[in-house]
Order: sequence, then C-alpha cells, then structure tokens
Amino acid sequence: MTGGTFTTTVQASVERVWAVVADVGTHASWSPKHYEMRWTGGEPNQVGSTFHSVGSIPMNSHNENDVEITDRVEPTRFAYRSTDPQGVFTNEWDLRATGDGVTEVSFTLTFPKMRGAAAVMAPILFPLVGKADIRKRLELLKQKVEAAAR
Repeated sequence: MTGGTFTTTVQASVERVWAVVADVGTHASWSPKHYEMRWTGGEPNQVGSTFHSVGSIPMNSHNENDVEITDRVEPTRFAYRSTDPQGVFTNEWDLRATGDGVTEVSFTLTFPKMRGAAAVMAPILFPLVGKADIRKRLELLKQKVEAAAR
C-alpha cells in the first residue's frame, strides 16, 4: 500500500512539538533528504496559505509540489495538500499529549491514484524507501524537539 500512518513519541510538551510541526519553515531542518520551500501566498503557516516545495522522492531528486495548508487546530492538528504531476497528496499531522510532558505524533500520508510508471513503481518503492524516509523524518523531528526542550 502507498501511504499510511506513522507515529513516534516525543519527550516534550504538545506545545513544543506544535511549534516545530506547524512551522513549515522548520521542515527542512528535520528532513532526511534535501528539502526547500518558499511561500507563495497567504499568511505563512495559516489555513489557505500556499507554498512551493522541492524535495527528493524515489526516482526523482527534484520533485516539485504546490502546497496549500488545509487544516490548523492549535496545538493538535496541522494538514496540507501537496500537488505534483501525479495528483494531490494529503499530509496530516496529529499531536496528542499523553501526560508528563510527552506527546504522541502521528503523520498520515495519503497518495492519489497513481498513473503510468508511478502506478507500477510506487507500490514497490514506497515500502522499501518511502516508509524508511518517513520514519527517519519522525526520528529527526523527535531529536530536534527533544534537544530544544533540554
């Protein structure tokens, strides 16, 4: 299956995790691969704001997306949709305080119906490479937030 939900636990308050997850400008600092973005419209990090991103995915080290923030419920939910030539991908971050300054972070990625070669390759490459990249991304997020919380 392409897409899925990935979780980690961060030893920091939900507010500290939120400050990083809901600030798209920080995302490059906890990406396991090259990632850059620039705002293209609206108030940064708010629902309706847009940005253009360039990142690396399997078989495309310069994947471009036009992105719109679709949901922001401080400090528990942040979501955006990314559009590339394959279609619209949804990215959803859900944060839940579990007590004692600990936060559960869930990231859900939903793929569009893939076409062409991507329809054949994505179900093979995503489990092999994509899932590992997302797990690494969550680990880097955890490290960044926990280091700042010390």
